[in-house]
Amino acid sequence: MALNTAPAHASARLRDDALRIWQAAVAAADSSSAVARHVRVDAAGLHLAGHTLDPARIERVIVVGAGKAGAGMAAGLESALSGTPLFDRLTGWVNVPENCVRKLQRIHLHGGRPAGVNEPTQQVIDGTDRILSLVRSCTSADLCIMLLSGGGSALLCRPIPGISLTDKLAVTRLLSRSGAPIHELNLVRTELSLVKGGRLATACRARLLVTLAISDVAGDPPQVIGSGPTVPVNSQPAAALEILERRGLLEKLPPAVLRKLQTTVERPAEPIKVPLAWQIVASNSGSLRAAALQAEQLGYHVAGVLRDVQGDAATAGADFQRRLQALRQQMRGQKVCLLAGGETTVNLASAGEYPGRGGRNQEFVLAAALAAIAGDKQNSADSLAGWALLSGGTDGEDGPTDAAGGMLDEQILQAILAGGHSIQDYLTRHDSWTLLNSAGALIRTGATHTNVMDIAVALAAN
Repeated sequence: MALNTAPAHASARLRDDALRIWQAAVAAADSSSAVARHVRVDAAGLHLAGHTLDPARIERVIVVGAGKAGAGMAAGLESALSGTPLFDRLTGWVNVPENCVRKLQRIHLHGGRPAGVNEPTQQVIDGTDRILSLVRSCTSADLCIMLLSGGGSALLCRPIPGISLTDKLAVTRLLSRSGAPIHELNLVRTELSLVKGGRLATACRARLLVTLAISDVAGDPPQVIGSGPTVPVNSQPAAALEILERRGLLEKLPPAVLRKLQTTVERPAEPIKVPLAWQIVASNSGSLRAAALQAEQLGYHVAGVLRDVQGDAATAGADFQRRLQALRQQMRGQKVCLLAGGETTVNLASAGEYPGRGGRNQEFVLAAALAAIAGDKQNSADSLAGWALLSGGTDGEDGPTDAAGGMLDEQILQAILAGGHSIQDYLTRHDSWTLLNSAGALIRTGATHTNVMDIAVALAAN
């Protein structure tokens, strides 16, 4: 079929506007600024996470952390303490992706895993051991600060005795391929970890342990962000087994993992002896507000903001496109913006043994393309030209690819169809990257040094 299309320059303008709106969302979660805004030293003392501390009574400021935003968060903390007596007492170690490593003045950034590979490695375990050593060295004269962000679960890893890194990777891959949401992944991983679920905090004897977090999960629950290394949770082996059984994974588990979960007795969380404080410094909701403001500044009416979007990526993408089409019909003659934030999942098991290459945002966009075609057929007398849509991970990563996400409009869709491609075939194989790359429709940013889930933007103007 041939879609009715708007002039190319009009499509380009809408795409550019959508990208500017998405970029405003990412900028609002800038990790360095987010931390610096929440740490202040003045004549009254050091202010952070609702506490005011006397710098003269702090012997060391020990910083540990893990996550995709770790480099920026560490830089922001150094900036906030620069020029104060605490700067010379500052030391630390933060595990980050390899492409985020750079030289800081006081805090060491440790490359734990390659870009686009969100799994623990032996380098992550080595870095986690250094973090544990630092935390265990804390005394009541020290302040300990944990910098935590999305990707922290993979970048802070020390399996329990009897469970190997290979075992842990097998479990994570099985759950990820099954489309398990982040809270299920974290619950199972916590049962196999010496640091998750508050277990890192049990090793600390500082005067105060403060967690500064950039949230990558819906609702910002502290126990889920980075699997909650400073948030005590009860062990739940039975719940972990239930998740694995419901997803048909029990028979595929490494024997050591199955034995551990079957023989572990549920118990209360280990007591934590250090006072705890927690502060969210950036989140998806803040980025959605920034995106809405940018859209309004560009002259669009923000007609809807969908929050905490979860579930199957393709289902969510199709729904997003249909909502845009409905708004287009309802608000003729207006420049309209629809926003969404959250994090969907892709069930790779449905692709068979050899799934293609892609990520949840790219799959979201391809599914939106199918919905756009269906909508055009239903409204053949009323062109759906004059729209643009994109979805991207705010961390600059979308699955094991070099892209943050993808974009779509009638010009891109026309190019895909002109090439004779079956969008449904690519969706079935979960091969969204290949098709969007061929159409020049990928968003590539590199590491953004933050992570507040995904942001989708849809615009219409006619």
